[in-house]
Amino acid sequence: MNILVLVCSTNKQSNSEFLADMFLKGAEDACACNVQKLRLIEFELPQFTVDCYTDNCVFPKQYSQLKNMIEEADGVLIATPIWNFGVPAHLKNFIDWMGCFGLDPETRTKGTLEGKPFYFIFTGGAPKAVWKGLMRFTTMFVREGIRYYGGTVAGLYYEGRCTPGRGQFGLVVDKREESMKAVRNRGKWFAAFTDGYKKSHRLPLRHRLFERVYKAGQRVAAKI
Repeated sequence: MNILVLVCSTNKQSNSEFLADMFLKGAEDACACNVQKLRLIEFELPQFTVDCYTDNCVFPKQYSQLKNMIEEADGVLIATPIWNFGVPAHLKNFIDWMGCFGLDPETRTKGTLEGKPFYFIFTGGAPKAVWKGLMRFTTMFVREGIRYYGGTVAGLYYEGRCTPGRGQFGLVVDKREESMKAVRNRGKWFAAFTDGYKKSHRLPLRHRLFERVYKAGQRVAAKI
């Protein structure tokens, strides 16, 4: 089983990357898996434009590398900080680029990822209550983009108060034993989830019901 990890932080001492590593340890505890971790900032992608949906587009080499890695992965973890109520710009740009292979070339309205499981780790300075009340909505486009492309959002984890002090920035989660344990357990769960889907190509009931409702909503929206 292949798991791809996209770390979206630009910091050398990154809370989201540290938690991604804990997540991977949990996945490796659960089953034998091949893990590939990438720092998205190291891939130079030009700004996406809708011209990339045409036959005249010349795809950058590094785009093709990322495309192949996602297509070959059985499951994908995206670990990202939240800055100023949103994710880093290079992640948004890559989500847009994903439409070149995540949507059917005829209509650009049908996802092609065939239920591939994705998991998200978000880190931010705000407490979890603010995440639940506001910030999960300001970052919703990331998850909805994956759903639109036909992927399955298997779950997400948010770690708040990721600052040493007011107006200070740095690594803090390496001292949070409960958080490390929780994320490691999420990794175990995701590995089992992904392995199950790889073998059966069938999602758990809750996800199948959500998928039906989501597709029904898409059909209604297409008629408006």
